[in-house]
Amino acid sequence: MNILAAPTPTAWVDAACEGWRELLIDHANCEKKAASSALAMIFAYPEDPALTRALSRLAREELRHFEHVSQTMQQLQVQFVRQRPGRYAAGLRAALRQHEPVRKLDLMCSHALIEARSCERFKLLAGRLSEPLAGLYESLRHSEARHYELYVRLAHGAQAESDPGQVRARLAELASVEAELATSPDDQLRFHSGPPRGRF
Repeated sequence: MNILAAPTPTAWVDAACEGWRELLIDHANCEKKAASSALAMIFAYPEDPALTRALSRLAREELRHFEHVSQTMQQLQVQFVRQRPGRYAAGLRAALRQHEPVRKLDLMCSHALIEARSCERFKLLAGRLSEPLAGLYESLRHSEARHYELYVRLAHGAQAESDPGQVRARLAELASVEAELATSPDDQLRFHSGPPRGRF
């Protein structure tokens, strides 16, 4: 299942391989954000037992990934530093509808796209970087594949009483927004950014 509307540009992969230290720092932040987002949705939709059970497990797994990335940073002597937020998450969030019940559907679709982009980029990086980063990204890409498929299933669950085609249509609409954010030139190198302007 491929839900992305466009592949990652080669220019981003080249920049990421050159700037792997900066990328690793952002990756640690991404794993924390993924766990935090799952917990936020558990609090937002406590009446949905299938969602809360699934996202509880996912949050725990994302925190284990954060620990794994942090250990790799220590091994490679990469110091954690604060970073300014990138435009990717803000741009995707701006495209989401804010009223229920469609807000729930949009949240599931957007998180599916984020996880799918992570899965794609983990695979690309695993084939280009040396150990221990190659092994780290190869091990994580399988988890990200499961995660985006989970969010797609939850999106269908959020729209269970309506036409399932609406899920596919909305996912495609948000995928177009995500693709623009992930492929257009960016001022920063981030795990979900576009290729950085004039950096590498």
